[in-house]
This record gives sequence, C-alpha cells and structure tokens, in this order.
Amino acid sequence: MKHSLWLLTLGLPLAALGQTKAPAKAPSHPAPAAAPAPAPAKPAPGVSWEGQVVRATGAGAPDMKASSPAQARLGAEKAAQLDAFRNLLAQVRGIQVSAGKTVGDAMSQDEVRGKVEGVLRGFKVTGKRYFSDGGVELDVEVPLAAVTSAVVPTSGEALALNEKGEPRNTGLVVDARGLGAKPVLAPRLVDASGKALYGPAALGAEARGVAAWAASLEAAKKSALVGEHPLTVKATRLEGSDLVLSAEDAGKLASANNSFLAEGRVVIVTQ
Repeated sequence: MKHSLWLLTLGLPLAALGQTKAPAKAPSHPAPAAAPAPAPAKPAPGVSWEGQVVRATGAGAPDMKASSPAQARLGAEKAAQLDAFRNLLAQVRGIQVSAGKTVGDAMSQDEVRGKVEGVLRGFKVTGKRYFSDGGVELDVEVPLAAVTSAVVPTSGEALALNEKGEPRNTGLVVDARGLGAKPVLAPRLVDASGKALYGPAALGAEARGVAAWAASLEAAKKSALVGEHPLTVKATRLEGSDLVLSAEDAGKLASANNSFLAEGRVVIVTQ
C-alpha cells in the first residue's frame, strides 16, 4: 500500500512535467492588432460662445542663426507666441460687445486697447506641437470674461440680485429662438419697461462671462454652466442686444432666489 502511494506521488509531478513540455497549439488565426486610440480633436480657432473662450493657433520657425538647436527651438517658441497673440487679437477685434459695437470699436480708446492687449498676452497654452525642422505650433485660448471685463465699463451701480429664500434653481436658460439674436459679450435681460434684470452689472468676480450661447434648447438645458435645475424663461422681443422678458417671466426671475446670476450661470438659445 505504501509502495502504491509513493508511485502515485511520484507520478503527479511527472505528469505535470509532461504537460508543461507539450507544445502549445498555434492559434488558427492571429489575434488582430489593437487599433490605436484616436487622437483628441484639436479645438478650432475662433470664438466658442458655448465654452466662453476665444482660441487661436500660432506658428514659429526656428532661428537659423541660433548658436545651438536648443536656442533655435526657443526662438521658434517665442515666434509662435507672438503669432498666437496676433491671431487672438484679430479674432477678438470682430467680436460684438453689444448691438452695433465691436471690441475693435472699443479699442479705439487707448486705455481699452491696453487692457485688451494685456488680457490677450496672458493667454493659456492648451496645445504644443514640435516639428522635425525645429518649428513649433501653439494652441492658445483666453476666457471671454476677461475680454468683457477689459471692454465693458465697470463704473456705475451694481445690479441687485435676490438672495432671499432657499435657492431652487442652479442657472437660467433664456429661450430667444426666432428673434434673430446674435451672440454678444454683454447681453442684458430687461422687462417690458426697459428695467435691467440681468447684465454685466450683476456679475461677481467669479463669473466666467455674462452668458454662454447655445444653438438649441436641449443643449442649453444640458449645459454644465446652468446646472441640473435651471429656470427657463422666454424672450418676447429683441431691442438692440437687449432681450425683453414677458411680465410673467420677469416676475418669476425677480421673485426667486437668483444669486446664481452673479456667477454668470446663463445660457441664451438662438435657434
């Protein structure tokens, strides 16, 4: 009996060894190679009214007179930064501040021009590409809120908001479809008498801008800017770049806790 057990114990590792020596069968079809992950989409230059930023791209060639490749690359980056600034400036000049007034118009004043150029020089680099010839390309962006603060006068009385009661809404969606409204930096909401309900004067320091602009009501309601429980109002007509609310919607906005307006949590629907 002991002899049988010894043979059985010895046979187990031998069997396992024989299994390890057995050649593995080759698969009948080779496994397909994994598809490379798609590269992230490059943001398009121009004004993103939904994202509330203005974007541009700048390119720079290497300095062929540089003493080293590192110096040549550094010169290319500086040239790309300067090109990005120029392209941002060209984008910003055409932005409408309000009806009939562009940023370019406002920049006819030396003080405003200095502020706008200062804002643009503080751009954020969002992408950088190096090329085999030593050239560099940069993607940059600037928040529209910064451009607005440089262009829209801050003097005057701040627009009072209703901070009473429990806040039930996280933002505001303004349905301006069918009115021909175009995106501007400094839109205002007014009642039928022309009294301002919302605009640049209501914003606090934390605001990203006066309002984002969306192409559909569905997209506006899903915007993270207005949160999960936005209040929706309907604009009845357009006066310049002012959106006029009905008496009912104006009262609805004014009577509720609308402290979220100080953060610019507003999306306007144009189509």
